Amino acid sequence: MIQVSKSAIEAVTEYFTTIDVKPIRIFLTQGCGGQQLAMALDEIKDTDAVHDAGKFQFVMDRSLLDQAQPVQIDYANLGFKISSNLELGGGCQSCGSAGSCCGS
Repeated sequence: MIQVSKSAIEAVTEYFTTIDVKPIRIFLTQGCGGQQLAMALDEIKDTDAVHDAGKFQFVMDRSLLDQAQPVQIDYANLGFKISSNLELGGGCQSCGSAGSCCGS
């Protein structure tokens, strides 16, 4: 299940005032801070679960959604926050230093 807060819908509505509405993909990405869920505009794929939220579609790979659900999308002053039941590990301890994990 994907749950989208009222404030997130309002932020998405504002974003799409100047561009065509497209599906919003929720996906797992890797960075210096470890794995996290992120969002990007994308097309719907055969392997996706689709959640309709008003005039917007949030899409996520079914197998990832099965592991992560429920997925909650919220918006506050600093941007979107995506939370789930995934146990996301931390990043490397050398980020921001001369270590070999990030930036090398």
